[in-house]
Amino acid sequence: MILENFLIAIARVVDLTLQLFVWLVIARALISWFSPDPYNPLVQFLFRVTEPVLSPLRNFLPHFGGIDLSPIVVLLAAEFLRSFLVKTLVSLAYSGF
Repeated sequence: MILENFLIAIARVVDLTLQLFVWLVIARALISWFSPDPYNPLVQFLFRVTEPVLSPLRNFLPHFGGIDLSPIVVLLAAEFLRSFLVKTLVSLAYSGF
């Protein structure tokens, strides 16, 4: 029973972390449509948190007329992880291994 609760707690933390990261990527994408002040602490925070994930993807993805597709790929990957990993952890916890 303890291991079951532990796996469910891990699943919830992973789910919450992925949800938070999705919102940070969305905020970053929305801010990029404007001319953000690079010295704004909020803009700096968004760039520091999302750039390590978005930057490597930009090297592999093609550019379509200056449109950055890396946020879309990250959002899809986060949704996949939420659908697969979190649900697998919960199912594993309830099945009793």
